[in-house]
Amino acid sequence: MRASISLGRIAGIKVGINASVFFIVAILVFGLATGRLPVVYPGRSVAAYVGAAIIAAVVFLASLLAHELAHSLVARRNGIEVESIVLWLFGGVAQLRGEPRTPGADFRIAIVGPLTSIGLGIVFGVAAGALGWLGADGLPLGVLTYLAVTNMALAVFNLIPAAPLDGGRVLRAALWRWRGDRHTAAVNAARAGRGFGFFLIAIGVLQVVTGAGLGGIWLALIGWFVVSAATAEEQQARLSGRLAGITVAHVMTERPLTLDGNLTVDDFVGQVALTHRFSTYPLVDPHGRLTGLVTLNRVRAVPPGERPSTRLWQIACAPTEVPTARPDDPLVELLQRMHGCADGRAVVLDDAGRVVGLVSPSDIARALQLADLRSFDPYAASAGADLTSLSPPPGRPSRR
Repeated sequence: MRASISLGRIAGIKVGINASVFFIVAILVFGLATGRLPVVYPGRSVAAYVGAAIIAAVVFLASLLAHELAHSLVARRNGIEVESIVLWLFGGVAQLRGEPRTPGADFRIAIVGPLTSIGLGIVFGVAAGALGWLGADGLPLGVLTYLAVTNMALAVFNLIPAAPLDGGRVLRAALWRWRGDRHTAAVNAARAGRGFGFFLIAIGVLQVVTGAGLGGIWLALIGWFVVSAATAEEQQARLSGRLAGITVAHVMTERPLTLDGNLTVDDFVGQVALTHRFSTYPLVDPHGRLTGLVTLNRVRAVPPGERPSTRLWQIACAPTEVPTARPDDPLVELLQRMHGCADGRAVVLDDAGRVVGLVSPSDIARALQLADLRSFDPYAASAGADLTSLSPPPGRPSRR
């Protein structure tokens, strides 16, 4: 999920919102300003209802952000890098770079989100109770009551044991702890999520058909999202099982051809591209540290007339946009980050930040082909985080 608008950083984590979030905000404001608030608190002006509805919607989004931030902070404490938090149509998503290494870490990361929502629900509920005790009976009381109820409902919904909901993660952690196999646990949690999603779709369609309300459309959309996300998680879990124990060092091409970013595109074409068979070229500084990444697709996009005056650094992917990994990182964790302007490539760095290898889609395809030839069951009890990595193979020619 990509952010359309950046909101900066919180605790060092990038936070943004997707444009789809404005749709849900509009629905919340319209529903509160024309329905719930006028019914419960009649006699106010339209401006008062709209203002209260906007405040309620914004604070609810902040509650979603707190929910995802809790996931992110606990993930970081358990050794998982957090790429960003994005709020969108169906709530929020914390984008993590990696997977929990133990069932306990998986459980802690999953459960803290609903616990945060429950805590917020209690805080808003206590605040609403205090206003009521003081004799207040107006829109502020209505807003606080709404926020208390919605946060509690968010927590309860997320605790349903079906991936990709937090409850599905809790189920995965429990099955992982019980059976000792993370990949099988992830597949089972995803299947539970897909079944729950189809149930929501069925209920939503039934509501629409029987005239029980157009809310069934929204319920069916949520079900469709759950089915799609659960299916993707099952595919990811199966892929992780096939690649269990394989590190980046096993598949990377060592000692790639690196270039100086000040080389012109014209010189690159004549001196490098036409004499080498590679399609990916890291740019490095004098110390071998990554300064950018150039692919043939980016070079081809430069008009011939501009090539003599255009430097490689001007068309390269910025280092912050290039997926990177260490040689001993699990390959499945890198796969989740191989997207964006790098054309599906990733750069491998040593502990000093120097470029030591490249990973391309052809490397991944070869790893999958070899994984199918492995003699052991990909879902055996020794697979996953507890599998001992083999020594990396010697370097091999690149076919980029």
